[in-house]
Amino acid sequence: MTSQETRRPRVLVADDHAEVTKAICRLLALECEVVGTVADGSAVIEAVQRLQPDVTVVDLNLPTVSGLEACRQITQANPKAKVIVFTAMNDPMIRQRAFDMGASAFVCKVAADGDLLSVVKGLCDDGA
Repeated sequence: MTSQETRRPRVLVADDHAEVTKAICRLLALECEVVGTVADGSAVIEAVQRLQPDVTVVDLNLPTVSGLEACRQITQANPKAKVIVFTAMNDPMIRQRAFDMGASAFVCKVAADGDLLSVVKGLCDDGA
């Protein structure tokens, strides 16, 4: 397979707010295949193993296991996994911590409109 193929990126979304999840899925469905949604951190870890998405979008504040810890566990199990931390907290220290935990990208929800979709596509173009 080459990165030039027309296959749409497969994306898993983890957010505990149903309306946010719906909005993310509507946005991503424009150019991606949303393979699943989950509402807590332990579920995202299991879903990544089961669904093998190209990219996982993880909210920072998830029940049971935090988004940062989920990111760490996902990338520890598969160092090539691409995880986008998607949060309303635009704090440089949290951003750095996300990258330290293995995140491929950090997108702030407040200014995210088209950013999330472009970041997903960029990650998939860079080495899918």
